[in-house]
Amino acid sequence: MGYGVALGAGAAYVGWRLLQRAFAPSISGLVALVTGGSRGLGLLLARELGAQGCKVVICARDASELENAQRDLAARGIDVLALVCDVADQKQVEDLVEQATLHFGGIDILVNNAGNLLVGPLGMLSPQDFRDAMEVDFLGAVHTTFAVLPQMRARGTGRIVNITSIGGKVAVPHLLPYDAAKFALVGFSEGLSAEVHRDGILVSTVVPGLMRTGSPVNAIFKGRRRREYSWFALGNGLPVMSMNAERAARRIVLAARRGEPELILSWQAKALRLFHDLFPSATLALLATVNRALPGTEGGKTEASRGMELALSLPPSRLAFLMSRAAKALNQYGSESAAPFKPNGHTG
Repeated sequence: MGYGVALGAGAAYVGWRLLQRAFAPSISGLVALVTGGSRGLGLLLARELGAQGCKVVICARDASELENAQRDLAARGIDVLALVCDVADQKQVEDLVEQATLHFGGIDILVNNAGNLLVGPLGMLSPQDFRDAMEVDFLGAVHTTFAVLPQMRARGTGRIVNITSIGGKVAVPHLLPYDAAKFALVGFSEGLSAEVHRDGILVSTVVPGLMRTGSPVNAIFKGRRRREYSWFALGNGLPVMSMNAERAARRIVLAARRGEPELILSWQAKALRLFHDLFPSATLALLATVNRALPGTEGGKTEASRGMELALSLPPSRLAFLMSRAAKALNQYGSESAAPFKPNGHTG
């Protein structure tokens, strides 16, 4: 009897989710701008938006990487415009929006996805690391938002999707610059939602947990860099700890269609957020214990290394194979796999 109840509950849940999709407003024919759209989650979101009929604008800093992504999207029949842009530069963002508007006639959906990711203990970091994170993860979204708001307000409609992180709800050790910038973005996104709702603009704050996008190869590491890469790649690569990225992209686009104010992705992220809200002191004690298990500062380096460089120096493993497969599928290596590392580079 219990088995039948479980089956019935499962069928009801599937039916409810199908109804959600069926009655969500169509976005076919709309123009979507995805920052950091050349690889990883950004590329997946561009694919999903295009598959649902959107014309897509993607931007990133690397021209060759953008060309790879543009070919990928065009091969899927998506009408795509790829433009080089560093979202930390307000003038570049204004030029980006102007070019996209001239090309497609306007921007209906903005997805703020571009970001930096620096992994390392506080003792190996500098104030500049925090400035770098804020300029891209937070101010990058502010720049694009201010650039598109006038036209959205003039039309009385628009959607803005801010990709934050569970690190913007619960500060995870060894990710402090990222945590701080994502906390700021969560606050901006929630306040923005309240202020522009009367203008017909819907804002979705997306809070993902770990996803299998191959992103550790483009993260930046300080301290005991190989060990930092190993634990971070492990968390991002194991199915029990991370979410399927394609499923995440589909769910994010559904949230954009429905104008959901908040979306927390993965049961792990939901559980961590709930535990933190119910038991804040216990959560901090738990995170302090986690921090003690992470690599210390002794023997560490303040110089930064990129994940793909560190991966080459580690012995082959099943995890390395899974990470490499995900990274290749989502253009994480791009044109820079053999290029020299640039300190403080954006992970886009």
